[in-house]
Amino acid sequence: PLSSSPSGGGTAPHGGWRGFAASAASEESIPVIFVNRDGSETTVDVPLGENLLEAAHHNDIELEGACEGSLACSTCHLIVDDPEMYERIPEACEDEEDMLDLAFGLTETSRLGCQVVATTELAGLRVRLPQATRNMAVDGFVPKPH
Repeated sequence: PLSSSPSGGGTAPHGGWRGFAASAASEESIPVIFVNRDGSETTVDVPLGENLLEAAHHNDIELEGACEGSLACSTCHLIVDDPEMYERIPEACEDEEDMLDLAFGLTETSRLGCQVVATTELAGLRVRLPQATRNMAVDGFVPKPH
């Protein structure tokens, strides 16, 4: 049975699960603008802590993400429109840089959507979907033995 004692499980008096603040029910988010391949723009509210690949999928934006965010492809490649905003994103790890090297239409402000996590500093971020993606698993890529 559920208990409302401090040592037990259960729910807190405000109705949320114990251990979460009442504000957790009204999850904070930031606006992110996705510029689609046709030039149209879609502004979405991205919950803090969610990556842009997840946000795109939750909002029917055509960002592929073939490897489901495991850093094994470049199909969630995005281009950050504002270089100043790009500088606010934590630096890419080596694995992300390796995958970006395979991306179609790579730019100085390219990032993988699965690696860009919504933070308050990124409110108003504007990202562009490249005109094409390169999915080697589908595009006929055959790995060569070493």
